[in-house]
Amino acid sequence: MDVVELSRLQFALTAMYHFLFVPLTLGLSILLAIMECVWVMTGRTVWRDMVKFWGVLFGINFAMGVATGITMEFQFGTNWAYYSHYVGDIFGAPLAIEGLMAFFLEATFVGLFFFGWERLGRVQHLVVTCLLALGTNLSALWILIANGWMQNPVGARFNLDTMRMEVTDFGAVIFNPVAQAKFVHTVSAGYVTGAMFVMSISALYLLQRKHRHLAARSLTVAASFGLASALSVVVLGDESGYTAGENQKMKLAAIEATWETEKAPASLTLVGVPDQKTHTTSNAIRVPWALGLIATRSADKPVEGINQLVGRAETRVRSGMIAYDAMRRLKAKSGDPAVRQAFDAHVNDLGYALLLKRHAPNVTDATDAQIKATALDTVPSVAPLFWSFRLMAGLGFYFILLFAWAFWITCRRKIEKSRTFLRIALWSLPLPWIAIEFGWYVAEAGRQPWTVDGVLPTFLSASNVAASNVWASLAVFVVFYSVLAVVELALMLRAIGAGPTGRMFAPASAETIAAE
Repeated sequence: MDVVELSRLQFALTAMYHFLFVPLTLGLSILLAIMECVWVMTGRTVWRDMVKFWGVLFGINFAMGVATGITMEFQFGTNWAYYSHYVGDIFGAPLAIEGLMAFFLEATFVGLFFFGWERLGRVQHLVVTCLLALGTNLSALWILIANGWMQNPVGARFNLDTMRMEVTDFGAVIFNPVAQAKFVHTVSAGYVTGAMFVMSISALYLLQRKHRHLAARSLTVAASFGLASALSVVVLGDESGYTAGENQKMKLAAIEATWETEKAPASLTLVGVPDQKTHTTSNAIRVPWALGLIATRSADKPVEGINQLVGRAETRVRSGMIAYDAMRRLKAKSGDPAVRQAFDAHVNDLGYALLLKRHAPNVTDATDAQIKATALDTVPSVAPLFWSFRLMAGLGFYFILLFAWAFWITCRRKIEKSRTFLRIALWSLPLPWIAIEFGWYVAEAGRQPWTVDGVLPTFLSASNVAASNVWASLAVFVVFYSVLAVVELALMLRAIGAGPTGRMFAPASAETIAAE
């Protein structure tokens, strides 16, 4: 494996491990605010004890998320130095705002949340909890704005003088439609994760006939919140499909294994066996019209196929060659206005000339075969994307059914009698994380071969370091993160085993103890 592949592997492992903690933090923060609102309104101390109990689990998860997130960001400088140089002006701004606006807000109020129970009034502590939830969601917002720009680089332009991408419209970066769709979809998935976590642990207690007073109420809250969140994930996922159809056509075509442009409206492939060598999908089961309606919001706009998009990429490669040649001549102090005019006309395709460097180091002398090979490089691995998306979507519909079942039995007050449901809810605990990891794979692998879509190829983004250095740091990360995983699991199991009347926080109220 070369430096680029090793760096990709390291970042993928650390990012996917870090994202084990992020969605649970998002979901639990909102659930804590809901539970504390009920405590403030009713004065029932059992609700305060619920906030304290789930707050301990939130705190453990939050600490692990911080520890894994900080190390991940250092990789932009160590493993992806040219990426940081080339687009750092744009990508770095949202991350800096996230640290100043969101992370400091979280860090401040997480302390007040745990140590302010005896020092703050009810309403004051509720405000603290709500601000903690706000900070957690703002953190996700700014990070996804940065990631959304990598998917759809708007509000920026290549500067010939600095040889870097620079911001031209920061408002466009913030309100990037891809970023906004990713934010609401990702946050809703986090809410599902939090609701599933609370519901599964509550189901465990009810199966064991322990802490029933707290577990029944917690499961009721989780059922309602989870059902609303699961429905939102599907609706907002539809919005993500529309933005992909507008801004990331190759990703959408790869996800659906759409090799040729169909007559509008295009059909949706439920299952099939895509073959990237023959550009066919065998044993396909299709739903007429569905893809066209999702991706274009119309019945008369086609969804372009991979083969047609490869042809468009070839045109952009040739256009990028003109921009690259003009750039080289301008840097050599050419004063010809026609050269500058040619550069300005083709600069938006300069990234495709950089992609050509994989096959032709001397871009301006590339052959037709090298240009065609570069155009084919714009197609990501279809089969993994195809199946990852379907597994993610299938789990999404499963969550709707499970939370609807939970909502129905809680409304009928038959939670403890529904042993089958409780067992299914318990064993469903890991499924939101599986769905989320598949979703991130689709988002990131679907962008390949680009680090920044259409702007900077992945193979040019890595640092100029020895592969042995990346191997060493990768080994250290694997060991370090494995230790963290053991610590996280041990702390979580200890807190869950202790329950609401355990010693991991201040003793529960007499009402809760009596109910046990």
